[in-house]
Amino acid sequence: MAAVDQLVCFSLYQASRATTQVYRRLLAPWNLTYPQYLVLVQLWIDGPATVSQLGDDLDLDSGTLSPLLRRMERDGLLVRERVDADARIVTVRLTERGTQLRGEMTEVSSELLRCTGFTLDSAVELRDSLHRLTESLQSAR
Repeated sequence: MAAVDQLVCFSLYQASRATTQVYRRLLAPWNLTYPQYLVLVQLWIDGPATVSQLGDDLDLDSGTLSPLLRRMERDGLLVRERVDADARIVTVRLTERGTQLRGEMTEVSSELLRCTGFTLDSAVELRDSLHRLTESLQSAR
């Protein structure tokens, strides 16, 4: 066992990389990246949002989010529109194709869960523990 295997941070790093690699394989049929999938999920569940709100919800800065949204718009998955009352505000909404993907991609989450070897209950427990960890670390800044 390597020395770094004793570190929680390294275990989190490895788990994150492994998860992203599985998502890369699962999302390949739709030519989507993991961050693009997260945008779709957020818009499927919460509906249209401002770019700023998406960035906050997904913890992505505008330098990462803007090009990602531009590619998704180019691919016909969403539309970005400026708000008439304030041209600085850009809203994002799914196109028909972006909405349609929700039905096509129903197995992605269950396939990821299968790959983890976890039960749904243990996955929820892990997720909740990770939320608590994140909140604790952010408040320690």
